[in-house]
Amino acid sequence: MTQKDPRLSHQTLRVMRVFLERPKDSFAGSDIWKETGVLTGTLYPILMRFERAGWLESQWEVLDPSEAGRPRKRLYHLTGVGYNKTREALAELDVPAGSPAWSPKAIFAMNPKRVLAWI
Repeated sequence: MTQKDPRLSHQTLRVMRVFLERPKDSFAGSDIWKETGVLTGTLYPILMRFERAGWLESQWEVLDPSEAGRPRKRLYHLTGVGYNKTREALAELDVPAGSPAWSPKAIFAMNPKRVLAWI
């Protein structure tokens, strides 16, 4: 079941960048945290909102925790809807998807009025 589109903030843009850079890959929250620096208390609610909106899907890692010596990870991947919606949002912010200049700071510098409208 999908809900309305999630609000795109500085942190959500950082999280979605990870998925757009490698749209066919799945990521654990710990992988996303390492790439973005978004703390877990912010990251997991973001992931849950995007999953409820249908932009992401998740599943448990297929792994025997006793053999691996660690708990299973929840793996998140981008849906077709998420890919299209994220690209649309970036286009509205005048940011080319996949651009090396795509950082929240660079986005704000390019068009602060549009970024503030999303926040």
